[in-house]
Formats: sequence, structure tokens, C-alpha cells
Amino acid sequence: MRKIDDIESLVIKKYPDKILRKNSIGVEEITDKETELFKKMLFTMKCFDGIGLAAPQIGISEKLIVAEVEEKTIKLANPEIIKVRGVDKMVEGCLSIPDFTVEIERSYEVIVKGLNEKGKNVQIEAEGLLARVLQHEIDHLHGKLIIDYS
Repeated sequence: MRKIDDIESLVIKKYPDKILRKNSIGVEEITDKETELFKKMLFTMKCFDGIGLAAPQIGISEKLIVAEVEEKTIKLANPEIIKVRGVDKMVEGCLSIPDFTVEIERSYEVIVKGLNEKGKNVQIEAEGLLARVLQHEIDHLHGKLIIDYS
């Protein structure tokens, strides 16, 4: 088994890289490739002090996201928001757009469905910062960036 020290950090694509504007394709199933990619994405996110990362940000146009907020780690394929509630405003930044922030209004609570790292269908209920991060990363899968909110 590989240790986190053995994993190389991936390169984060920066705006205006064209891949950041593409619609990502769905993942058919979770294979060893996706499992390894989840690990590398999480490692890269942490290396850059992020709390979320989407596959397009590392040059892969697939519907994969990772997030870690308050020690809750999420790895999801094909994430889709199925329910929202409430409204919240917060200033957001993005690893793909360094040195830029914008205040964005998003839903305070969300329910997101997708495939977890074991290939099982799951629903995640999130509120506050985690809900915001999930919405931000799902935006990336549709080519939407924080600059679109400014």
C-alpha cells in the first residue's frame, strides 16, 4: 500500500485554461483509476491549502470532486444537487484563479447524490461551508467559475 508521501502533487490548471470551461463527462463506474485519482486530488488539494477540488482543475474533464471541511472528507463521482434550502453569502476563492475572491450567494443547505469512492450510490446532506464547497466544485464540472458571479 502506498503512503501519502509517495503520491505526487498534480498541477492545478489556472484560468483561462480552456478545460475549466468545459462540461465534464460522467463516470461509468469507480475503478482503480478513479480511486487513485481521488487520492491524488485530495493530496493536491491539501498541498495547496484548498478545501475542495474538481477533476477539471487538474486537467481531467470527468465528473469527480473531493472536499474536506471540518475533518469530513468527501470523494464523489457524478455529483448532482437534488435539494437546496436557505441562502447564504460568503466570499469565495478558487485554486484555479489565484489572488481573486468574490462574494457569492449560494444555498445554505444541500443534498447531493453521487457515487462514493467504493462505487456506491450515496446522498450527502450538507450545510454551511461544506454545502458551499460542494456547490463550488459542482460548478467546476459544468464549466462555471467564481468569476461568473462577479
